[in-house]
Amino acid sequence: MSQAVSRAAQENGFFSHDGARLFYRHWPVQPGVSDSGRVIVLLHRGHEHSGRVQQLVDALVPQDCSAYAWDARGHGYSHGKRGDAPDFMCLVKDFEAFIQHLQSVHGCQQEQILIIANSVGAVIASTWIHDYAPCVRGLVMAASAFDINLYVPLAKPALRLGLRLQPELNVTSYVRAGMLTHCEAEAKSYETDPLVTKNISARVLIDLADTAQRVVADAAAIDLPVLMLVAGKDYVVKTAAQQAFYDRLSSALKRWVYLPEAHHALLYEKDTSVAFSEIRKFIQECYALAMPELKQRVIQSASAQRELQLQDLPAPGIANRVAFGVQRLMMRHLGWLSEGITLGMQTGFDSGASLDYVYRNRASGKLGIGALIDRGYLDAIGWRGIRERKQHLEKMLSLAIAAVPEGQTIRILDLATGGGRYLLETVKRFGNRQFEIELRDYVQSNLDAASALAKQLGLAEQVRCRRCDAFSADSYQDETRFHIVVISGLFELFSDNNLLNTALQGVRRQMLPGAKLIYTGQPWHPQLDMIAHTLTNHQGKPWVMRPRPQAELDALVALAGGQKLQSLVGIQGIFSVSLAEFAAP
Repeated sequence: MSQAVSRAAQENGFFSHDGARLFYRHWPVQPGVSDSGRVIVLLHRGHEHSGRVQQLVDALVPQDCSAYAWDARGHGYSHGKRGDAPDFMCLVKDFEAFIQHLQSVHGCQQEQILIIANSVGAVIASTWIHDYAPCVRGLVMAASAFDINLYVPLAKPALRLGLRLQPELNVTSYVRAGMLTHCEAEAKSYETDPLVTKNISARVLIDLADTAQRVVADAAAIDLPVLMLVAGKDYVVKTAAQQAFYDRLSSALKRWVYLPEAHHALLYEKDTSVAFSEIRKFIQECYALAMPELKQRVIQSASAQRELQLQDLPAPGIANRVAFGVQRLMMRHLGWLSEGITLGMQTGFDSGASLDYVYRNRASGKLGIGALIDRGYLDAIGWRGIRERKQHLEKMLSLAIAAVPEGQTIRILDLATGGGRYLLETVKRFGNRQFEIELRDYVQSNLDAASALAKQLGLAEQVRCRRCDAFSADSYQDETRFHIVVISGLFELFSDNNLLNTALQGVRRQMLPGAKLIYTGQPWHPQLDMIAHTLTNHQGKPWVMRPRPQAELDALVALAGGQKLQSLVGIQGIFSVSLAEFAAP
């Protein structure tokens, strides 16, 4: 693969997930060179913009590859207050929208994309790969900003406090060009560039730190090829977090390149020969490799290998034992004051009845204080994520319903429907369409609640309720075929992939050609130990969750014949909602 000479960039823009217009540059394949279809996407460092990656395109992108680079929100020519965004995850969603745009407008194939990302850009890219599980070729990470060196003692707690007092708080970067590179020309270019912004939102900075912490902790979920370039004299980010991320990666091809004399902007250093040589070699290797096999992602994922361990509830440490004991005591003696906690203890905190209560989000309790306790319960991070998951489900359902041609009766199947609220409330908004809806659940009380809601919404004549087991092949024997199948909140409760495969193969047999599958996942949860030691599930047992990486869940769907079209990721990456298409039964 020969290297490209300098080529001119074309300028364009795209609308992101929230309608914001973001700017990007496109470097087409060199004239007279056969297009390989391969694509290099470059993410600039914090404070910078896509114009500053021109020299990287010239040095690293082969002539038969096209290249793209954006101006992140709040940077360069892109929309937004300089250095600001609603939160760090907004930048990750922006990147997902960017990749979707490259696929739909430029015809880029996801499996032909390789990403080169620097500093904060590397955290955006690695979070995107962790949360959205794209099938890209590989990721080059240079001086990844997983742990920024803030120098000031207690800087992060001070920033969190400052954000409570001043939500729009900004921080001016302490970094000077001489701390970034030994190259005087590059340092001068950085200092005099009018599009470089020295500010960063404190909100984004704190959310970056929190997001980086969870991605480093759960790096085992990433199995794509990764090259990490680490600067030995980096005054901006710390090495330990980069090392922890690298050590936990499940990638069959991963490489750690330590550059002892380099500063943070190691791709803009005085001597880039080693870094560039390693990147060029890695690019060649990635495109020579076959993509990961689906069965490997299902069987060999770190989560799948931990499955048996999760069956035995591990004993907590002394501190947690005391904390969890106090929580159980409080629930036994005060939980009855909260309607939500009472319902959870009676039916299981993962039950359809509990979820429907969380969806309604109306605090209720006894003796006045009960409502306050209930509000604290409903505002737990997991329940906030559940409610956001409902919004994402409704959005995906609306997309799938709108895709069915006018004049056709839309047939929808919902497995493990619980109270069916998200489905029925969405269908109600399409009053001009005709539906045939089948709601299935293993628990009769859930079906009774769903039936009552359908009647309340005036949908009773279009709804059929069936009691059956989603994990039994016998549940999929009738001849009915559906346009849309929904599997929500079910796979997160069971650790055995064989059960999931039975359900997926079953619904595949009941799908019309081109049918859509909407499925939810839980790639991780920040309170696994607390939940396992304090809450019970619908079977009356400790609620032990098995987070399933998005890549593993998508692989199960692909093995059943589905092709994922897109995912929506919720607060802190706890829950995801994905849409897949099945070409034929």
